Amino acid sequence: MPDPTVSIRCRVNGRDVDVTGHPMMRLLDALRVDLHLTGTKEGCGEGECGACSVLLDGELVNSCLVPLVHARGVEIVTIEGVAAEERLHVVQEAFIADGGAQCGICTPGMVLAAVSLLNRNPSPTEDEIREGLAGNLCRCTGYQRIFAAVANACRGPRGGTP
Repeated sequence: MPDPTVSIRCRVNGRDVDVTGHPMMRLLDALRVDLHLTGTKEGCGEGECGACSVLLDGELVNSCLVPLVHARGVEIVTIEGVAAEERLHVVQEAFIADGGAQCGICTPGMVLAAVSLLNRNPSPTEDEIREGLAGNLCRCTGYQRIFAAVANACRGPRGGTP
């Protein structure tokens, strides 16, 4: 019987990596277990909460729904890759300044959703911010501080990089 594992090469946070596993292994598990990038969280495991969100070739995806084999040759950005070296991204700074992060489970996915939104639309309206973050659930903040953080991130960096 042939070996059911595959070896894939992709780029994660600017670094070329090789991951070996079952073709249907979740990208979430490859990131957390094999690559030790534990900033990406598992919330529901069903693609409903957004805690496991990553950018896959610039598109926001739920990594719990992406099979490992679909990561071959792609560029993946996790929460660990959002900051530029030691400087926080403007969205991360705004989440800190505006109290948009509470327990931390949803925060990585929320930040990546906000980064994705601002990459597409640097000056979103309040409704566009709400729509851009709609795939992410938070049980701690009531969303108002998160929405405010994204709105404030649109106003520019506070010493970080956009």
